[in-house]
Amino acid sequence: MEGPSPGLRFSLSIVFFSFVLIFVFLPSWYPPLDDPKQRPKQFFPPRKSPILEELPRTGKTKNCPSSETVHHPLDPLTTDEIIRVGSIVRSYPPFESSPPSIHSLTLHEPEKAEVVAWRKGDPLPPRRAFVLALSNGRTHELVVDLGSGRVAAHSVASGSGYPPLTMDELAAACEAPYTSAEFNESIRARGVAMSDVRCVPLSAGWYGRAVEETRRVIKVQCFDLEGTSNFYMRPLEGITITVDLDKREILEFVDSGRGIPVPKSAGTEYRYGSIEKGEEGRGTAAPPLKPISMEQPDGPSFVVENGHVVKWANWEFHLRADHRAGMVISRARVRDPDTGELRSVMYKGFASELFVPYMDPDEGWYFKTYMDAGEYGMGVTAMSLVPLNDCPRNAYYMDGIFAASDGTPYVESNMICLFERYAGDVSWRHSETPISGLEIRESRPKVTLVARMASSVGNYDYIFDWEFQTDGLIRIKVSLSGMLMVKGAPFENTKDVPEEYEMTGPLVSENVIGIVHDHYMTFHLDMDIDGSNNSFVDVHIEKEKTPPGSSPRKSYLKAKRRVARTEGDARIKLKLYDPSEFHVINPSRLSRVGNPSGYKVVPGGNGASLLDHDDPPQLRNAYTNNQIWVTPYNRSEQWAGGLLAYQSKGDDTLATWSERNRPIEDRDIVLWYTLGTHHVPCQEDFPVMPTVILSFDLKPVNFFDSNPILRAAPNFEKDLPVCKMTASS
Repeated sequence: MEGPSPGLRFSLSIVFFSFVLIFVFLPSWYPPLDDPKQRPKQFFPPRKSPILEELPRTGKTKNCPSSETVHHPLDPLTTDEIIRVGSIVRSYPPFESSPPSIHSLTLHEPEKAEVVAWRKGDPLPPRRAFVLALSNGRTHELVVDLGSGRVAAHSVASGSGYPPLTMDELAAACEAPYTSAEFNESIRARGVAMSDVRCVPLSAGWYGRAVEETRRVIKVQCFDLEGTSNFYMRPLEGITITVDLDKREILEFVDSGRGIPVPKSAGTEYRYGSIEKGEEGRGTAAPPLKPISMEQPDGPSFVVENGHVVKWANWEFHLRADHRAGMVISRARVRDPDTGELRSVMYKGFASELFVPYMDPDEGWYFKTYMDAGEYGMGVTAMSLVPLNDCPRNAYYMDGIFAASDGTPYVESNMICLFERYAGDVSWRHSETPISGLEIRESRPKVTLVARMASSVGNYDYIFDWEFQTDGLIRIKVSLSGMLMVKGAPFENTKDVPEEYEMTGPLVSENVIGIVHDHYMTFHLDMDIDGSNNSFVDVHIEKEKTPPGSSPRKSYLKAKRRVARTEGDARIKLKLYDPSEFHVINPSRLSRVGNPSGYKVVPGGNGASLLDHDDPPQLRNAYTNNQIWVTPYNRSEQWAGGLLAYQSKGDDTLATWSERNRPIEDRDIVLWYTLGTHHVPCQEDFPVMPTVILSFDLKPVNFFDSNPILRAAPNFEKDLPVCKMTASS
């Protein structure tokens, strides 16, 4: 693979390390002195990224994106396009006196009708970019036309909220504490070496405080790295610094935890090779598993055309990286086995917002109610995937191309992977019992295609999978891992906790409380079942009682269909004892027996927000009041928490859009689904959490005339590779 240019590689190394070192791993190189002159002037020394330079590639990758040609209307901006947009924005007359800080620079998608009508070989629609920039404290929304080299549209935001944070801002926020004499004195008083201090920038939310109304602010908290790389388990409890992001100065310093010991470092390490046998707090490791791998001697069955169009089995879709959503699936279509027609299922699907509220009202915790996509970005927090561990052999890797705050591009290498999965699962089967007189044992293996990315948003890691099955089902899965966000406590054992002490989570290790918290992942699903005009149907499962004497049965169930006319009819709270199925149908496309073509959302394990609706974090994230919403398609309504989520007040969310109660029957509609879970931490989550999986399905319902994989062939021994062990020399 051709490498990036020296300039791009330098920019990439700086930005990559900026995030790793700023957002969660920021080294504190300052001596324990109050004199700011002794702090180093250069915050991030130039260096090459070992991840990008040395990571082995065990799968296929596309050519360097800097030399890419755009082939599809939804292809992301190339590095050359980003460079040009940055130049256009910087030279734009309104910014001449105040250079803008670019917070987002992404593809401005063509109109949906243009994309749907476009065919391979057609001229591409005009290429445009959408930019969110800050200048003089105001948020500017710009559409830049690459063809003309001009700003085609420009507006200044008037509502609440700001764009996602930039890496430069996160860096400045983490530098601010070291200018504070109070901070330096507090660190010395705790007996912590300044060289071991690591500080983390935390979004501040919005709570109506005066300090939040006219400023962009951020909170900073710090940890002790001594003796471990897992500083998250060693909080300097009680220290919270509020920083003005624009003036880059400290507004408030709180130190309420000097009597709380820093938790010990023993037993907190998690890196392979760093955990020694017999280490304190560790037992003997279980016998290692023997190596296992799915071999594909003829290579994988999927192809990726022109870098973004994926074709596998009966599926075809467009895949790209995105600054905010992380990964976007577009134009998902499945081939009908009877007619050969490539039929539309979904125009666009992505993670719209992640809401993570922690359940502790203390001064140093109340504000921890994160909106990870809108405040930070799931794409810019994505890291290079680890071959053979994040993704198996024969995976295909895609890079992400993003813009730094000055408009220059950088590449996140190996950000997305594609691979086929076979884990011994069964697509369908049936065996006949001997009583029938038929000797039948039929079974078919299940092989699926997975598109995966992983974001590391501070302490938490989110793994996003879009899994496509040959029977037409799409499974959307989010796996949670990483570290707990913990609270330091003066107790080493639960028996030491006095009755009057309010525990906001269980003790998971000595002096460490795992705070109870929630996770909500809201997905934007623009379903286009055989075209754009669709309807949402609540198929309600109702109990019917039998008339006296009519049957030995007393009751039975019936499915009653109700078509949602307006948005208000499609706000759904899931109820175990009041069940429904939820279908998106095309009323104009009927099967041979008269059923409308459709897909249904199949909920997985779920949790609902229990916060008061007038609680500020719930106001900002009111889209979690329901698990399902349906809205008419509107290209401006993509982010469930609003376009400008940082310090927003909840005045531009999915919930406020739905209040208009617009018609949704036989229209172009968008389905919104929220995965959720309550996390009560436990000792097994310490020091790094085993993965927890949440998922839901989009499943065909009367979409095909019969089982679409009826003709699938079984596996035979002769068809499978035989792996032979070779003698070692």
